[in-house]
Amino acid sequence: MSRPSDYDDGTGAGGALRAESPELGLRGWLRWFWRQLTSMRVALILLLLLAVAAIPGSLVPQRGADPNGVVQYEQDHPELFPILDAFPIQAFDVYGSVWFSAIYLLLFISLIGCVLPRIAHHWKAWRGRPPKTPVRLQRMAGFSELRLSNPDATPAEREAFAARAIDEAAAVLRRMRYRVEVQRATRRGVEEVSVSAERGYLRETGNLLFHVSLLGVLVSVGLGGVFTFNGQKVLIEGETMVNQLIDYDTATSGRSFDSSSLEPFSLRLDSLDVTYNTPDDGNVQAIGLVKDYTANMTLISPEGEESGHIIRVNHPLRVHGSPVYLIANGYAPRITIRNAEGTVVYSEAMPFIPQDNLNMTSLGVVKVPDGIVDASGEPVQIGLRGFFYPTKVDLDTGAYTSNYPDLENPVLTLDVFEGDLGIDQGIPQSVYALDTSGMEQLTGRAVDVDSIELRPGEQAELPNGFGTIEFESVPRYASFDVMQNPAQVWILVFAVLALGGLMWSLFVPRRRMWVKALPSEDGLVLQYAALARGDDPALERAVEELRDRHREQL
Repeated sequence: MSRPSDYDDGTGAGGALRAESPELGLRGWLRWFWRQLTSMRVALILLLLLAVAAIPGSLVPQRGADPNGVVQYEQDHPELFPILDAFPIQAFDVYGSVWFSAIYLLLFISLIGCVLPRIAHHWKAWRGRPPKTPVRLQRMAGFSELRLSNPDATPAEREAFAARAIDEAAAVLRRMRYRVEVQRATRRGVEEVSVSAERGYLRETGNLLFHVSLLGVLVSVGLGGVFTFNGQKVLIEGETMVNQLIDYDTATSGRSFDSSSLEPFSLRLDSLDVTYNTPDDGNVQAIGLVKDYTANMTLISPEGEESGHIIRVNHPLRVHGSPVYLIANGYAPRITIRNAEGTVVYSEAMPFIPQDNLNMTSLGVVKVPDGIVDASGEPVQIGLRGFFYPTKVDLDTGAYTSNYPDLENPVLTLDVFEGDLGIDQGIPQSVYALDTSGMEQLTGRAVDVDSIELRPGEQAELPNGFGTIEFESVPRYASFDVMQNPAQVWILVFAVLALGGLMWSLFVPRRRMWVKALPSEDGLVLQYAALARGDDPALERAVEELRDRHREQL
């Protein structure tokens, strides 16, 4: 008999056989990509990538949160800035960049692709029937037998008793909140009656609730970022703010935010009360530490109605769905400057920024662009940079510091600069910083001239005959953050649902239990067994409990 031409007898004479897979084509590749994207492994990888992608946003200033910081970064790193700002890096707009949005959207699609098929499968399983009773229950967990002897019973009576025993077992399982189904089968000429029971569907329900709620959180965060608004305002005691975009010191908003959506109301800071630990409290180590900040506010409605409110740290005032948070505080020395003719050219309470949050040594700046003339009658601009010490003490070096945050020995020291303040070029500047690159220092250690030193109520002469400066009083200031996020309630709702679904899925066991009745020569044999879907350390104890309850019923 002749052999086929491609027969291989091990010598390679017939040629090597090679398995070739069919071409996938466009539809096949799309199906493969979708299956990979909607796998749980890829979802976890995307979630990890999203967390890693958020790191650059905390390393460099972002335009949405700190536009002044971006400008400062450009000035400090003129060569690196264009590279980081170019497409597609977009390091200064990380959370709105193309690559961050791509990761966010892929994660969103991946979660949807994971959840929707599971919902359909769970719905079918929920409406399905319990599984058939296995032939050999001996292989299952917690297997046990209960033998009932009655040699005088006829075969018909034994069959009837087997059916009644299974009915009783089904009743017991129903009371234990199992879904049950009585089954009959004939094997090897012997009729077997059994009950199959299952419970724990809520475990998968909780799991799906967790994932759906996670999707809800992602959607709410995304929509909230589009319509959100954050405004910061510094108020000195006695000042009033209006909830309008133009009145905020700094503000950030989403791309679709409409300023007309801001509710019209006003807030006045009547006083800021700060409670400190004192020696009378009995804790020497805590002297000077803050017990509580209390901002006494007056809310003014558009109709002019006033109502008193209190804002504390982590206890915001909620007005028309917009929480108002107390985020910072300090001292705002009230300074009045008069020129040589006695005309007031500056009179404001200027917030000083604490450099030492424990004892409130604070740094501040005063700028006087107009009203001052030199000896020749030419207008000059002056700037003052100084420190405020709530409780001044002398150091061994001759410098000052504060050793207590309250006003026990308040002192204000100022250094005077003359020259260009840099505000005539139209470039925005921070009111809390003084650029002295184009100015001449007139007082201070650098020029070996004593700084101006004032206590509340005192007055001193400015150098070069520029006039006088008076330190009138020391009111406090507070910084407030006003938020408006229409999706924040939904974020909370979905977060609570996600937590509830997670706890639900962790503590609800998924179990299957069976009870089988087998007629024997002298009576009846009842077999009990169970199977867990996942870890269930209490499974064997549950089988014993079922057997004991069933025996009591019988």
